[in-house]
Amino acid sequence: MSAIRGGDRAVIGVLGGMGPAATADFYAKIVQATPAQRDQDHPRTLIWSDPSIPDRTGALLASGPHPGPQLAAGARMLERSGADVIAVPCNTAHAFLPEIRAAVGIPVLDMVLETRNRVWEMLEPGGRAGLLATDGTIRARLYEEAFAQRDEPLLVPDAAQQARVMEAIRQVKGDPVSAAAAQTLCAAVAELAERGAGVVIAGCTEIPVALAAAEGLAVPVVDSTEVLAQAAVQWALTHSSSKQNEEIERWSA
Repeated sequence: MSAIRGGDRAVIGVLGGMGPAATADFYAKIVQATPAQRDQDHPRTLIWSDPSIPDRTGALLASGPHPGPQLAAGARMLERSGADVIAVPCNTAHAFLPEIRAAVGIPVLDMVLETRNRVWEMLEPGGRAGLLATDGTIRARLYEEAFAQRDEPLLVPDAAQQARVMEAIRQVKGDPVSAAAAQTLCAAVAELAERGAGVVIAGCTEIPVALAAAEGLAVPVVDSTEVLAQAAVQWALTHSSSKQNEEIERWSA
């Protein structure tokens, strides 16, 4: 499909707030992913950042409130506001993707499948991928199911290392430039590489925030936030929007 002119392009809706720093990072990567020479070349974007959405990992571990209704409500708000497509920059929230999709009549991009496809492009035949993610994402087997077509299963940290990864994620939520979190996550990447991972997936949107300034990583790290941003931009550049144009015309009349 050919590119659509700026004013006619689809509107990206961002269902965010999980957490706020990850949502800000996602929007920055939308900007970076756009081939633009001027403001008008960028896609129109609606951001609903709702940090009050119940903890996704807490729900998946059966110890917290279910976030599905609030995620669905946010998606409906974006649709009513004029979004043509929705991106959810939170890997763990994808465990509730069926509820989000059932709540709206517009497409909702799949961060996990987009990231899997990128990793498959990078891996050599027989190569293995490692995964750094929340306990909830791992417990829900989101990436494991996405990679089920490959003979080699994903490599994940052992219990002790996973506990350190979760602590690093919590640190990033409190301090996006936490040096301790970055150090922990770099060590986790190195550990997965030693076990045979040729690529490591940053399968939690706090992880790329922490690793933004990291150097000398043992293997390439696939930034799931960046992959989703690129997919959202590509969708917007190749689809048109009638809803926003109709709204603009209504208020301009």
